[in-house]
Amino acid sequence: MALETESVTLDKLSLADTEIHWARLDKTRFHVIGAVLFTVQQALIHPTAVVKTRMQVADSRLAHMPGMVVFKDILRNDGIPGVFRGFGTSAIGSLPGRVLALTSLEMSKDMMLKYTQGLNMPETTRIGVANGVAGMFSSLISSLYFVPLEVICQRLIVQGLPGATFYIDPFDVARKVIKAEGFRGLYRGFGLTALTNSPAVALWWGAYGAAQRIIWRSLGYRDDSEKKPSHMEMMAVQATAGMVAGACSSVITTPIDTVKTRLQVIDDYGVARPSVLKTTKILLKEDGWWGFYRGFGPRFLNMSLYGTTMIVTYELI
Repeated sequence: MALETESVTLDKLSLADTEIHWARLDKTRFHVIGAVLFTVQQALIHPTAVVKTRMQVADSRLAHMPGMVVFKDILRNDGIPGVFRGFGTSAIGSLPGRVLALTSLEMSKDMMLKYTQGLNMPETTRIGVANGVAGMFSSLISSLYFVPLEVICQRLIVQGLPGATFYIDPFDVARKVIKAEGFRGLYRGFGLTALTNSPAVALWWGAYGAAQRIIWRSLGYRDDSEKKPSHMEMMAVQATAGMVAGACSSVITTPIDTVKTRLQVIDDYGVARPSVLKTTKILLKEDGWWGFYRGFGPRFLNMSLYGTTMIVTYELI
């Protein structure tokens, strides 16, 4: 976190300085260094996303295997490249989208904190509301960019599964999808993403903001207290709050993510264009209600690790 010259000493921070404020960020450092660090962080957790997607889309044999068994199966059949399928496209393609998402997030959060400053509500609630609304707005804006990228990456990930179309590269994915369905084919699942991701992201950021505040208070820190947290304490609290937020979000959003993933990549539904209702019915027929939690283990791990690593990287930039 880059602060202006009037900021705090290197070894201690006031409690207010443990939270990001748009006006105090070095924007160049935020986006340039952030792009590098977030790409590294994305590489570390990408294999869990590959396992999760394979379990959600594959036949029932693979879907019911433990995540670690699926991971070993991919390694045995495809080697290291197999667990990193779609990573290059995701990493490079995410760079402009991440700038859009983080900029809209921080600007809207800053505005919400200003507008709610005079309201009579507990500080923990105010921080949670500001984070939640900002997360929802950021998700809506960035979905316009990320959904086509996600459709392409998901299709690359499931290559090798029975019935999956073969693609040469991401541009080949885009060409074949557009040829078959028109440009709207790249926006498969957009409505579901927009309707569900915004509340999910709001839940994540709201839970993160509230959890961080609760943890600080449980450790005896207050805004007006002379006791100041160290940088190591700040990292530990933020990592814990990020993990809690990721875990909560994964439990609630996995069923929707399963339907969305299948909707984006499965083509053998007959002549009609896939729909949320048709995808849901087929999933229910295959596995019953438990089918909506296909890939839950890897997704839970992915979101918990993502929450921990992302927020520490994000806050420290």
